Amino acid sequence: MAIDNILMHDESIFRNIRVFNPDYVPEEFLFRETQMDALALCLRPALKGGKPVNTVVVGSCATGKTTSIKKIFEKVGEYSESIVCVYVNCQLHTTRFNIFSQIYQKVFGTYPAETGIPFSRIYNKIMKYLHDTDTALVVALDDVNYLFHNKNANKVFYDILRAHEEFEGVRTGLFAIISDIEFRYLLDKNVNSVFIPREIIFNPYTRDEMKSILRDRVKVGFYPDVISDELLNEIIDKTVSIGDLRVGIDLLGLVGNIAEANASKVITEEHLESAIHNANSISLKSTISNLSGNERVLFNIIVEANRDDRVAGNLYEQLNRIKPLSYASFDRLLNKLEFLRLVDITFTGKGMMGNSRVIVLRFDVEEIEKCIGVP
Repeated sequence: MAIDNILMHDESIFRNIRVFNPDYVPEEFLFRETQMDALALCLRPALKGGKPVNTVVVGSCATGKTTSIKKIFEKVGEYSESIVCVYVNCQLHTTRFNIFSQIYQKVFGTYPAETGIPFSRIYNKIMKYLHDTDTALVVALDDVNYLFHNKNANKVFYDILRAHEEFEGVRTGLFAIISDIEFRYLLDKNVNSVFIPREIIFNPYTRDEMKSILRDRVKVGFYPDVISDELLNEIIDKTVSIGDLRVGIDLLGLVGNIAEANASKVITEEHLESAIHNANSISLKSTISNLSGNERVLFNIIVEANRDDRVAGNLYEQLNRIKPLSYASFDRLLNKLEFLRLVDITFTGKGMMGNSRVIVLRFDVEEIEKCIGVP
């Protein structure tokens, strides 16, 4: 098809293409009733004039954490005006000013001026409003680990949780959304003493749960008979093997777009193969770009090392020459790379305790180098 026809073509295999967008919140949210109930219980005291319960929402990527928060905040907004619920994506907003600008917008319906207004004025206006109206505030900080990378976490936590010390009677709470529970141990003592969170665990979806969710997206997103059960099962198998529900949702949207670009009314095996190839590159590039500084340094060392040299002890020595770290810190970095499915870690049965580890890249070096810009 010519480019004009691709952009303006009226016919579509999509009933609702937004179903495959990363920020889509489904009407029917499956398999997270227990976690939603737990979140509601943490908000309930604020609806009754008390303080919300500080909470850590923890689980691996694509387990429904963000969607659960957004759904419960939406329900609270419909139910009561006695509590302001603010969702903040910490990948996008990492400074005190930016985060409190999001809170300001939720409270007052407009953003503060970006220049010429000190942070203290924005902060005081928010807290005075909460005090004068007896309104509670709950802030959900999604991907809160980004605040630690920028060394802003303690300040933001302190600003929110200790507001009552300056504004008597103000009721504030935090929902920290994260994939790694270790972040709590990086908080200052004066923050930890008031945070004391309840933990809500989001376990990975099972195969049957992933299958139900993806079938539901197909039903809502495509017209009938656009994709066969055989091709859908292939997508489900790939999603389960990677362990990330977003892979399946992204693949469905991508394969639909490829089919449309080929003026096809159904999705074929050829379309799926093309989508998988494109999705692998996009997913890998996105994962690498979101690595922290030390994670990126270690990953580059692994990529550049010969296969026989990818032993934990050797990698630690190389990392320590570039970035001196304790072995425990190195171990956490290595486990994070495995968690992100960039590497596999296998025990060789060798070494003093039989726990020598070999690190295996999950992607071809050539493909990785393309993603990190190596010519």
